[in-house]
Amino acid sequence: METAVDRLGALGEARRRAIFELLAVEPASVGSLSKRLPAVTRSAISQHLRVLVDARLVTYQSVGTRNIYRVDPEGVAALRAYLDSLWQRALADFKLVAEESFSQAKKAGKKGRRRT
Repeated sequence: METAVDRLGALGEARRRAIFELLAVEPASVGSLSKRLPAVTRSAISQHLRVLVDARLVTYQSVGTRNIYRVDPEGVAALRAYLDSLWQRALADFKLVAEESFSQAKKAGKKGRRRT
């Protein structure tokens, strides 16, 4: 099973990310994707799709002789959960630093005041 880091890594390549973003809009075949990405060969698109399928970010269904690719909601949910956990940790760390900074500034303000 692919990890969230593997999923994130799969999106690290620009053309693969472009393919993923197109599939996020609507399902498509290799031929349809190649029309929208004329600078990328069908073979390259197929290879990128294979990486996305292995990372569980994309799934496909065979329809006749074609495969129709679409975003895999479960894989995307797992990636989002990973990113959310990073964000939550970053926010918690930021809160601690902000509170500590405020506390130090408050202490420094009290020391700097003189009674008259």
